[in-house]
Amino acid sequence: MRAMVGAYMVVFFGYLFGPLAVMGVTAFNTAPYPTVMPFEAFTLDWFRILFNDKDMTLGLQNSIKIGLIVVAISVPCGLAGAIVMQQVYARARSFYYLVVVSPVLTPGVIIGISTVIFWRDFTGATDTRFLYDGIALAALGQSSFISAYCMLIFLSRLQRFDRALEEAGLDLGANNAQVFRHILIPFLRPAFLSASVLAFLSSFENYNTTTFAILSEKTLTTVLAGRVRQGTTPAISALAVTIIAVTVGGAIVYELLKRREDARKAAELRTAQATERREMAGA
Repeated sequence: MRAMVGAYMVVFFGYLFGPLAVMGVTAFNTAPYPTVMPFEAFTLDWFRILFNDKDMTLGLQNSIKIGLIVVAISVPCGLAGAIVMQQVYARARSFYYLVVVSPVLTPGVIIGISTVIFWRDFTGATDTRFLYDGIALAALGQSSFISAYCMLIFLSRLQRFDRALEEAGLDLGANNAQVFRHILIPFLRPAFLSASVLAFLSSFENYNTTTFAILSEKTLTTVLAGRVRQGTTPAISALAVTIIAVTVGGAIVYELLKRREDARKAAELRTAQATERREMAGA
């Protein structure tokens, strides 16, 4: 049994990390086609070629721009949807949940096409054709289902929220806006960070919705799709290595900041407990 479990773990992690390892090797190989063996010589030229690629650079800039717009739209919409979910009548909650989560179940192709058709007719009828832009349409199309992901994150956090804190704030004279700003928002701060990261990454790697809503613009995923159809090069492996390095670096920074915050809270708790013990001893 132990041998079977060990073999399974080797196969599982090999399947999971094998392609990443291959990309990591091919990004530094001088061969003109992505290959691990034979390893001709070590080089960084593929990273230089990648950074000098205008289409890839423009696609990356557009992907980052769309991702930030999606975060600005999806996180507030997800928060609003989660708060409404907590306040609607119990009988209507199932129907409301079905409505707000339905975009997640809709194929991305349908969302992309419907986004283009709706905003083409809307901007034409309202004489706001300047809004009919590929980047704006891609952000709106992605936000329609990414907002549901954000809502689920906020819902999971709100399930642990003690509503007595809100009632106490209202009893002490605070209005609803003050309770929301000083009680609910600090409690939801971890959910804000998680929802923002999830929204940005979901937007960054999205292809199905983006390829129909982007119009004449291009994102990193659409550029990569075109390059792969033409024949891949080690420059794409260099891009994969760069993205992995940024992702791992961000995860490490987040973990360090989280540990620092946990240590600070633990120190504050120990200080409060020591103060309480001294007060009890003095009494």
